[in-house]
Amino acid sequence: MSADTQLHFDVLVVGGGPAGMAAAVRAAEDSIRIAIIDDNAAFGGQIWRTSPGSDDTPEDEQAAWRARFAKSNITKLCGTRVFHQPQPGVLLAEANDDLCEFHYDKLILATGARERFLPFPGWRLQNVMGAGGLQAMVKSGLPIHGKRIVVAGSGPLLLAVAAYLQKHGADVRMICEQASWARLARFSLGLLSYREKIKQGLQLRKMLAGVPFAADSWPVEAHGNHMLESVTIFRAGIHETIACDYLATGFHLVPNTELQQLLGCKMQDGFVQVNELQETTVQGIFCAGEPTGIGGVEQALVEGQIAGLAATGRSQEARQLFPSRKRARGFARMLDRAFRLRPELQRLASDSTIVCCCEDVPYARLRPCASWREAKLQTRCGMGPCQGRICGPAIQFLFGWTPESVRPPIFPARVGCLAFQSASNPARNSRLAGSPTGGHS
Repeated sequence: MSADTQLHFDVLVVGGGPAGMAAAVRAAEDSIRIAIIDDNAAFGGQIWRTSPGSDDTPEDEQAAWRARFAKSNITKLCGTRVFHQPQPGVLLAEANDDLCEFHYDKLILATGARERFLPFPGWRLQNVMGAGGLQAMVKSGLPIHGKRIVVAGSGPLLLAVAAYLQKHGADVRMICEQASWARLARFSLGLLSYREKIKQGLQLRKMLAGVPFAADSWPVEAHGNHMLESVTIFRAGIHETIACDYLATGFHLVPNTELQQLLGCKMQDGFVQVNELQETTVQGIFCAGEPTGIGGVEQALVEGQIAGLAATGRSQEARQLFPSRKRARGFARMLDRAFRLRPELQRLASDSTIVCCCEDVPYARLRPCASWREAKLQTRCGMGPCQGRICGPAIQFLFGWTPESVRPPIFPARVGCLAFQSASNPARNSRLAGSPTGGHS
């Protein structure tokens, strides 16, 4: 471990997706010291993920923001993962083999979201994966041409992923949407106020011409010997088995809010509570994008801009974006109503279905527990390397349990980082040293 690096910025942005990029760009207009850090190898988040040698052409909006981002005077640090706050105004992060200490005056958190996985028999078979995860793997070079794929779950993301996979040569056998036809019809009527969304939807349906689409449909069991061979879906009241090479599931997104909770930001209904200027309940800390409410790239971009402007004292400019944010949030509420997960999905897991993959905890061992804490004490559920990021949202949906607190490090950290920082300032890091690696409680 080399000597730790100490850096100071007027505004530090954590998260390099659309919200973080927009926040950094607008903040950098004020000619102050701005930095943006992200734990991925490149900026853009999952929605704007790119890969070397890809022939995918970014959409106009993405290309425009990437151009502004590239030209802005911003310190850009990829491969950097925040894992602890030793004191207010300071964040610790890993970057390659180094420990970085970031000091900031204002902080903007744009930590994005991850996919929710729901356990059902066979969901751990190889080639059963998240819809967004499969798309990301294809973007990174996974050959998909000729592969038979079933896409299942809920929301417009299913159509976008299916269209992308088909564009790259996949044989999309079916799209299974758990929402009812009645909800989809009401959602379609609501789109009359969002004409640009109608255009996007028609483009996707044109790309997916000939691909069966089934509402009131969801996977009940995946079959295969270690590797997926077929999936049984429940469709219109009957069970149907479809041979496939991949099953891509997407049961909504879950906001990444561990860092916000560690910093003391208040939560409301599972999201970070912010004021009209995107400032959290902790003064000087702002939040934008999915952690404040799942709303897609449009909402992320406008919230990021408001946060960047507000963090640099330009609240009047930020207020000019309020109508755009109101419109984006209205669409997000429509999505939530239309694609809310139905209670039948809570009954997919059998007693032997593994819910916590890290600790191999089956559903039967969780049923007698009364809380998340009891489940952890009795079964070690959520205490593995993923720190409950996979099983936690599933358990919250299945049982209604929520984590009681977040403890550092919020990501598994190298022992060298913990030991080096503890040795350099043992008093300040006594809490960190006393916490188990990966310690949600």
